[in-house]
Amino acid sequence: MSALDPVELQVIVGALRATCEEMGAVLVRAAYSANIKERRDASTALFDAHGEMVMQAEHIPVHLGAMPAAVAAVREQPQHPGRSWVLNDPYAGGTHLPDITVVTPVFVDDALLGFAANRAHHADVGGPTPGSMPADSRTLAEEGVVISPQPLDTRAIERLAEQMRQPDQRRADLRAQLAANRAGALRLAELARRSGVATLRAAMAEVLDYAERRTRACIAALPDGVLHADDVLEGIDGDLPLRLTATVAGDRIVLDFTGSADQHDGNLNCPLAVTRSACYFAVRVLTDPDIPPSAGTYRPIEVRAPLGSLLNARSPAAVAAGNVETSSRVADLVLAAFGQALGQGTMNNLTLGDERFTYYETLGGGQAASPEADGPSGVHVAMSNTLNTPVEALELEFPLRVTTYALRRGSGGDGAHRGGDGIVRELEALEPMTFSLISERRRHAPPGAGGGLPGARGRNLLDGEQLPGKVRGELASGQRLRIETPGGGGCGAPQRHL
Repeated sequence: MSALDPVELQVIVGALRATCEEMGAVLVRAAYSANIKERRDASTALFDAHGEMVMQAEHIPVHLGAMPAAVAAVREQPQHPGRSWVLNDPYAGGTHLPDITVVTPVFVDDALLGFAANRAHHADVGGPTPGSMPADSRTLAEEGVVISPQPLDTRAIERLAEQMRQPDQRRADLRAQLAANRAGALRLAELARRSGVATLRAAMAEVLDYAERRTRACIAALPDGVLHADDVLEGIDGDLPLRLTATVAGDRIVLDFTGSADQHDGNLNCPLAVTRSACYFAVRVLTDPDIPPSAGTYRPIEVRAPLGSLLNARSPAAVAAGNVETSSRVADLVLAAFGQALGQGTMNNLTLGDERFTYYETLGGGQAASPEADGPSGVHVAMSNTLNTPVEALELEFPLRVTTYALRRGSGGDGAHRGGDGIVRELEALEPMTFSLISERRRHAPPGAGGGLPGARGRNLLDGEQLPGKVRGELASGQRLRIETPGGGGCGAPQRHL
């Protein structure tokens, strides 16, 4: 590998990154649902022939850190040019059911070069609740259609779409995912022919090794020691404790969640891949976000969570909220252990619909302050990285009216640097529909650090009456659902002015 010219390596790295970005652009432009084309709740990545992630686009952290498990779930299957795979089973490479992953092998001269993969959150995947994000599910079967790893072709698309609401939209989005992978496979094959297959394989290996070296150097710069953090998830039936022991030893980090709650009879459970994803994101934040985003950065990080716990659940435990809310809390725990103030710590998941339409969105809030600056306001924090659905697009496509969309002034925690403010979003139903809310930080505020004060807790209201953090119900025409998202924690003791 030492014979590979550094300049040539950087050119190849740029080409790999550009390929992932192009895959994302194809997916967004070809998709039909607002969830993908407007909110961009989708991610793309490239893998080598061994199933290691070589490059990713800067899309959704919770998708990308868990996507290697999806490739691992199909890598040992017979691979052929033109064949693609599809899955969403959380216990076989997936995260939660609405996140459907498509994996496509890439061949050059009949030799397997790698895989192109993408993951997209579909607006519905069947089940009793429109939008497939029930606040109160108890088993996986209540959350929608479970897709075990299987080939994806025209017949499979038809069979899957017919089990879901708005089947035409599901077909279009699945075809968009296939198109994105085909674009990635085409570009990767072109790159192999330009640079040579052997050179490209060597460059992929060097990207992984380089990312590992840089990550280890960053970890080695941290003080050795054992750190602790505790937090809770706000379950419907009571708080669920989470505990972290973080050990920094030389150039390695061990993140041990022993002592956290057992998996529960709700949907805050998550598979180990999601827990790992949140840990990888947090360590990347603590080290150097400019390190090439690849599996090499994961090598110095060991994640431990007992099987059967909330963070390493057994099938068929429900997981709808685990991917979105539990992942956010896991990232919070790691950041808190290293003395960081915390952002809103929730994705504020809202699902609306009936048998005719389904709509899903996550809402931004306040980011934490840092020792150098105030936290930004009204942004998606931590494991989410989506956009909002523009008001114009929402009102054009769905029977909804946006009556309020504004910053929630003063909700950020005070401090030498203030936490960012949350937002207020109020929607009016223009016809009867169901709703499902999955949110956190309604009972416990996002903490500050170094004497900084916590951000304000979030609130959910229906016609002015407060709702729990996790609730499902009906909206009549004219009723208004209002969500006030949490502020971020402040950093440093507030300055007192006489």
